[in-house]
Amino acid sequence: MLAGLRHFRRIITVARILARHDALFPLERAGLPRVFTGLLRIVLLAPRKSGVRQIRPGERLTLAMTALGPAFVKLGQALSVRPDLVGDTLADDLRSLQDNLPAFSGAQARTIVETELNGTIEDLFGSFDDTAIAAASIAQVHKATTPDGDAIAVKLLRPGIEAAFARDLDLALWAAQRVQNLRPELNRLRPVEAVQTIIRSVEMEMDLRFEAAAADELRQNFEDDPTFSVPAVDWLRTGRRVMTTAWIDATPMNEIDPDTEKLDREAIVANFARAFFLQVFRDGFFHADLHPGNIFVDDEGVVHAVDFGIMGRLDRQTRQYLAEMLHGFLTGNYKRVAEIHIQAGYVPANQSVDEFAQAARSIAEPIFGLPLSEISLARLLAQLFAVAEKFEMRAQPQLLLLQKTMLVAEGSGRKLYPDINMWELARPLIEEWMIDNMGPEARMREAAEDMLDRLERLPQLIADMEDSIGAVTRDGLRVDPASLESLTRGQARRGAWRIWILAAAAAAVAVAVLD
Repeated sequence: MLAGLRHFRRIITVARILARHDALFPLERAGLPRVFTGLLRIVLLAPRKSGVRQIRPGERLTLAMTALGPAFVKLGQALSVRPDLVGDTLADDLRSLQDNLPAFSGAQARTIVETELNGTIEDLFGSFDDTAIAAASIAQVHKATTPDGDAIAVKLLRPGIEAAFARDLDLALWAAQRVQNLRPELNRLRPVEAVQTIIRSVEMEMDLRFEAAAADELRQNFEDDPTFSVPAVDWLRTGRRVMTTAWIDATPMNEIDPDTEKLDREAIVANFARAFFLQVFRDGFFHADLHPGNIFVDDEGVVHAVDFGIMGRLDRQTRQYLAEMLHGFLTGNYKRVAEIHIQAGYVPANQSVDEFAQAARSIAEPIFGLPLSEISLARLLAQLFAVAEKFEMRAQPQLLLLQKTMLVAEGSGRKLYPDINMWELARPLIEEWMIDNMGPEARMREAAEDMLDRLERLPQLIADMEDSIGAVTRDGLRVDPASLESLTRGQARRGAWRIWILAAAAAAVAVAVLD
């Protein structure tokens, strides 16, 4: 009861902040009449802030999301790379949420560093710039140098960020539970599991030591790659609320001017797409927050990634299913797409393979081979949701981050080079991975590895069997009366010969082991 009242109060607060910033227009775009938003403003006792009528709707929404806190800022960041969903003007206005939020003071930054690293600024750094060079929803970054003079980037968590996120994620979980209870038909979307996946991701993001470990792992995966790079972690100056990495001398992708920069934009996006798909399929470990503010490009066209707070993992089986599904779409083998969906359990087995293949064809064929600039992702998503509902498709929480990242990565590529089709770029990479991991040689390799695993476990199995036989020799074979009665009934039903065969087999094994 108290939790419900607390969450209801938060919902009212969110609505009032949106109303005061005159940012209720998304409700109108969703189909609600303008008179409704006006009445809502009156009911909420939320007069407009002075000056908001003179700025664009996207700017008003940006201010409102900033006031609402980090969870809403994250939502705005995701929308900022989807002009196909929200429009070019609104996406441009929301783009300031990526790295241009108000920063906390240099004095606070110094206190966080000294408390966390248990030392003075003077001892830890050669220099430390009090002015943040970038400020996002969860953290901000300061430029500094080591005592030896090497340039470094110091990332600091915002004060009180944990409590702010916990409040809104608790609200999201409560809302998901209400939806699951009140709308059982939506359970296939698994709203509670989806929110729990996000919560686990955010909890990892609140400890910068985890982020440092993720950056280090991703860096090792691309250590010999000349087109994609990750900055090295400075572990000496890293703790729970502080993370330090090497400095990157490059330009954020969202600041590259396509008309003036002398860069091969097509090659850059191709390298970016290649790196993303290698992360997903080769490594099963991928950067899950690839908005343009987290992607840098140097003068040589090398792509650099930063901000590793949100990372995703996929097990081998999931990657195999995903590869086959994407390959089926790219090659027009829609029946295989349908079969994999059912085989993986994403679609119930009682659904028609042929009908699902037909639905997949209706979605893919109209956009096959088109550049991103000619594809309406809003329309595509609407079709996917309709198909999902028709075929009782269950949401997959383990793919939640991947689905979101694919949309954001595509939007980032669109920003720099609108005419490129990232999914066509992915085709040879996926095919190569499938040959290496699902072909005859891969199956033979898996069989050999399985055989070696069994051989490694054999001595322990023999030892366990010897112990069991020794116990029988000492104490006799103990059979529970109920089990004996069940065996007797089974003998009558199935015939005594089966029991005698089992007994003879057991005796043979015992003799072989004791011999």
